[in-house]
Amino acid sequence: MKASQRLALFFVLALLVAGPAAGGPEHELRQNVITVIKEQLAAFQRDDGKAAFAYASPDVQDQFGTPEAYLAKFAVSYKAVYRPKHVTFLNLAYSRGRLVQRVLVVGPDGGAVVALFPMVQMTDGSWRVDGLVLVPTTGKSAEADPEPFAMLDALPGREVAAVPE
Repeated sequence: MKASQRLALFFVLALLVAGPAAGGPEHELRQNVITVIKEQLAAFQRDDGKAAFAYASPDVQDQFGTPEAYLAKFAVSYKAVYRPKHVTFLNLAYSRGRLVQRVLVVGPDGGAVVALFPMVQMTDGSWRVDGLVLVPTTGKSAEADPEPFAMLDALPGREVAAVPE
């Protein structure tokens, strides 16, 4: 099997095990969270700092101060999220009482990481991204990995924290 076929199989299988069945309140919650993250990723792709910043929680906005500073941090320190080649939404989980969306991201260099997006719900019911933690996978290129599922098995238990300055 070619590397590209293995990668495609990996993403299809990851989607199949990614979340709860359609229709229930858990599915709706997950879809709402995924929509926010997708919109923020799209804003990064457009270099739209104002839009990307709007999806950040008030605490994260206070930490960075301006949309320009926020965008600059992602452009330099979080390239896999800033310019992903592939994005696969994994499970929605809780860590220390906080909702966290796990996302497998293949960066522009072909390296895979799991991005942990802690989420916070606003008083109006909307969701915002409350930080970001990148967890390394096996360190191999996802496109060259002969056993792509090893990436998921290699994830240690990590704590979720706000985006560091």
